[in-house]
Amino acid sequence: MKKLVLPLSLMVPMLIFSQNRKKDTADRVTDIEEVVFQKKVVGKTNDITNVKISAKDAKGIATIGGGIEGLLKTLPSVNSNTELSSQYMVRGGNYDENLIYINDIEIYRPFLIRNSQQEGMSIINPDMVSSVNFSAGGFEPKYGDKMSSALNIYYREPEKTELSGEASLIGGRLTAGLASKNKKLTALFSGRYRNTNLVLNTLNEDTDFNPTYWDFQSYINYHFSDKFSMSFIGYYSKNDYEMIPKAKSVTFGSLQQPITVNIGYGGREQDMYKNMMGTFSLNFKPSDQWKFTLDSFAYQNREKEYYSIASSYEIQTFDIVTGAPNPSFDGGGQIEHARNDLYVKTYGTQFRAKFSPNINTDIEVGVKYEKENLSDNTNEWKLVDAAGYSIPRPVDDPRGISGDLNLFYQITGQNKIEPSRLSAYAQYSQKFYWGASKVFVNAGARVSNWSFNKETIFSPRFQFAIKPDWDTDMLFKLSGGIYYQAPFYKEIKDLDGDFNSNIKSQRSMQLILANDFEFYMYDRPFKLTTEAYYKKMDDLIPYYMDNVRIRYSGKNNASGYAYGIDTRLFGEFVPGVDSWLSASYARVYENIDGRGNIPRPTDQRFRFAMFYQDYMPKFPSMRVNLTLVYAMGLPNGAPVFTDPYQYQRTLPAYKRVDLGLSKVFIDSKDKKNRSGFWGNFEELTLGVQVFNAFNINNTVANQWITDYNTNVMYPVPVRLTGRFFNVKLEFKL
Repeated sequence: MKKLVLPLSLMVPMLIFSQNRKKDTADRVTDIEEVVFQKKVVGKTNDITNVKISAKDAKGIATIGGGIEGLLKTLPSVNSNTELSSQYMVRGGNYDENLIYINDIEIYRPFLIRNSQQEGMSIINPDMVSSVNFSAGGFEPKYGDKMSSALNIYYREPEKTELSGEASLIGGRLTAGLASKNKKLTALFSGRYRNTNLVLNTLNEDTDFNPTYWDFQSYINYHFSDKFSMSFIGYYSKNDYEMIPKAKSVTFGSLQQPITVNIGYGGREQDMYKNMMGTFSLNFKPSDQWKFTLDSFAYQNREKEYYSIASSYEIQTFDIVTGAPNPSFDGGGQIEHARNDLYVKTYGTQFRAKFSPNINTDIEVGVKYEKENLSDNTNEWKLVDAAGYSIPRPVDDPRGISGDLNLFYQITGQNKIEPSRLSAYAQYSQKFYWGASKVFVNAGARVSNWSFNKETIFSPRFQFAIKPDWDTDMLFKLSGGIYYQAPFYKEIKDLDGDFNSNIKSQRSMQLILANDFEFYMYDRPFKLTTEAYYKKMDDLIPYYMDNVRIRYSGKNNASGYAYGIDTRLFGEFVPGVDSWLSASYARVYENIDGRGNIPRPTDQRFRFAMFYQDYMPKFPSMRVNLTLVYAMGLPNGAPVFTDPYQYQRTLPAYKRVDLGLSKVFIDSKDKKNRSGFWGNFEELTLGVQVFNAFNINNTVANQWITDYNTNVMYPVPVRLTGRFFNVKLEFKL
């Protein structure tokens, strides 16, 4: 099979192609009434910033977390520097700036996750997914108030009775689908279990891990008629994370100055995260022009983060010439303690109406009411000791005389609030011809009020697309507006542990210019997408990145801006299967208290990613998929709670390759007649996954230790997982 090798020069807009109009344009425009930009599918959206993700590709991708987010991280605008987390950053935003919906109902992630080992599984079950819509910015008004991205997942209705599952070395899942003969009643049930202990053992440290994660989801539909139906989504998950660290040894520094740190531990960490969600929806479509939806929802999150871990360390340096250990070394220790409890409960209802007077026009309105209950008890502190002195300590403290016992930091607070949130939106979408060119317009606004800070925000948004009548298949897009980051639990909590009722929404004014170029090469379809964007931000809340946790300062005392360019080449590099290459360059800066612009902790800079699928031409049942990511290091390696203007530390670049190999024994597309036991199977696949194929030691954060003799703080890298081989069996009956 001839492979496709494309030069990097293709990854720019190809605007020099012929721009001649096609002949007989006037007659064609007169005869055609419908302006078609995309086919009608489940989960159809008018959002021109939307990128569709294949649910099938998401199920097969070789990632530790698996699922939708693993595939999202190969897009040019999406960044993440850890494979253990399903969280992601988009165009300079942080983990908290992304909207996530399931069937148009907003969902929440756990709030107290500090490191990616605790996180477990994403709420999104790829075995239940029908379609995936993702927007990296400039999204339409019907989506909520976040500054970075919107991900909308639609679950599927089974067509018949089915049973499918997966079993691997790190967990498994079982999914059952039911459908009545007339398909009035459909139901989908799925349970998942995961234990990543074997993967975490590749961290090359003496630690006992026991991370167990499991969940259960259901999606039930009943169609009273073609016009009226109701549905229910239920979700329950429980994550238990236990860690007993014992010892580890880390070598870092440079060839000229290698440093080894030997660390011993005492204590343990025990965390628990329990999430429940239920949504009930009524759908009424009296005609082709009208559609009404009423949703009632409730979400409850119970989180406990308990740890008391003492550690002591010794720093060993080496002679530059001989490489022999120096006879002198320094030591110290620290104690980290937390008893954090969080209870979050939200419930409410939303009503949406859609009027389509013709096939090219949509008018949508919606209103949503939420009641929130937040109960937060925080008791967290850290004590750092070096040669008998607690740090920080008075500068003039004479050596040999004990100083005061000062904690490195302390966060305590007891907060309980019960605010309500009211929001509404309206938007208008229109497709029409402008001369011989196809045009799409989507414009509208949303308004929201939160009783806690008594703030009302107004967010106008627009989208415009034009498809010129050229021989070259191109689509130009312009979108933007004012996007707010409506505060919630994390944003209102300051560094002392108190809730700030004077906090305001962060604001981002965005403008995105994009071009889609579709073409054929080697008789295969390809699509080159290029997007340039600029964001002007104010009322920003500065924050620190503590591993994967965002710790906000609780003050709107910063402004900033972000800009960048993304490009993705999507198509059939191998006939019949989709692959893509992604590249992006992005910068994001902030100005705190007028002190000048500095990179934000999520300053991405250059990033390259690839998702590639292939198969053997003579044996198409032998398949392979590969994900490759290279991302420059983020500037969030400095100690937490330090002054970012005095000290910044950029982490090393994130480099990773994951490989999936599979043998398809039974494929639903085959028409072979099978009898006996194997006749019960519709699909059967055995695969081997190689995580971190090149065994690269990536760094997610730094643990800082202090040399008392020199007052130098050393960044000890917190490593991510090494190479791991996973065996996976998938089946469908």
